Amino acid sequence: MRMLHSLMGFLLAASLGQGHAAAPSLDIATEESPPASMVDGRTVIGSSTAKVREIMARSGLRYRIDLLPWKRAYTSALRRDNGCVYSTTRTPEREHLFHWIGPLDEAEWVLLARADRGYQFKTLEDARGLRIGTYNGDAREEYLRSRGFNIDSANNDLINPRKLLLNRIDLWAASLRRGSYVLEQNDWSSRIVPVFTFRKVQVYLACNKRVPAATAIRMQGARDAMERDGTSRRIERKYEAWEKHKAKAP
Repeated sequence: MRMLHSLMGFLLAASLGQGHAAAPSLDIATEESPPASMVDGRTVIGSSTAKVREIMARSGLRYRIDLLPWKRAYTSALRRDNGCVYSTTRTPEREHLFHWIGPLDEAEWVLLARADRGYQFKTLEDARGLRIGTYNGDAREEYLRSRGFNIDSANNDLINPRKLLLNRIDLWAASLRRGSYVLEQNDWSSRIVPVFTFRKVQVYLACNKRVPAATAIRMQGARDAMERDGTSRRIERKYEAWEKHKAKAP
């Protein structure tokens, strides 16, 4: 009988081990991009971060979230078998590289300029020949570079508005999301203005193709349930209020 119990215990442990192998612990990376992702003390927070954490909780998955420069975050998801990255723009060029869970949010790709320049663009072509500040490795940079625009890349996106004010670039190709008050928070809203929206996109949690498809399906199901029961919208309202309060703070 003792031998039978030992055998059953061994089989149960083996079964549990197989279960963990089927649903790996995920290494999730993101960038500093308020209000979607940012650091509070040692904790990564934000509207998209809260959605990702809820997806993981509902899916019963183990994970960690690290905040990194965007190019490093994106590359880690490509190279790690258990890697994921958000908030990632879903483009035709990237489609085959990842499992896509989402969308988590929407964004507008906007050209911004110094207010005293008086630019009035009707199409993206009106920007051809001007120096456009972009974020190294970002989808906006890929989009503009592939179309032959004059790109000036920065390793941190918030370097670009400073370059713009110093006349080192003519335009800043930014991604503006619902609830974003980056111009107001930095006292730029009277000096930097949007001049043209050139694309509307959706952003996702993108996971390495070696993450089991069943795991990605489970995560997508959790995200869809969050949309149906109002959890996603409640998270968005919380961070919209947080951003408005921060923008008004002296």
